[in-house]
Amino acid sequence: MRNALLTAALLMWTVPEAAAHHSFAVFFDETKSVSVSGSVTEFRFTNPHAIIEITRKTPQGQIETWRAETNAVTLLRRRGWTADSLKVGEMVTIDGWPSRDGSRYLRVRRVVRSDGTVLGAPPNQRAD
Repeated sequence: MRNALLTAALLMWTVPEAAAHHSFAVFFDETKSVSVSGSVTEFRFTNPHAIIEITRKTPQGQIETWRAETNAVTLLRRRGWTADSLKVGEMVTIDGWPSRDGSRYLRVRRVVRSDGTVLGAPPNQRAD
């Protein structure tokens, strides 16, 4: 009985994480690039992937919302990111790979602040 309970607890703990994680190649097109600039409306520093949401105004004057998926929080921390790395209202440019389904969703390659600094890059590194 004890082994059965332990096994059930272990499955309950691991299955949601596995279900939430997905393959890059299934969702994102590694042969294309996209760059989106806008105002941060949300930054969720949670696993399995942190999410950045930004809004921007199109050349036609419409407001669009984009979501950008990052790496896992543990990897982001090693690169210097924290839960306070991005603030609501901050202007950023996100470069990455677009979603395969054409939605306004991308996988982050890099995040550049309005002053040109690259988030998580070594000190004094600026976007070109």
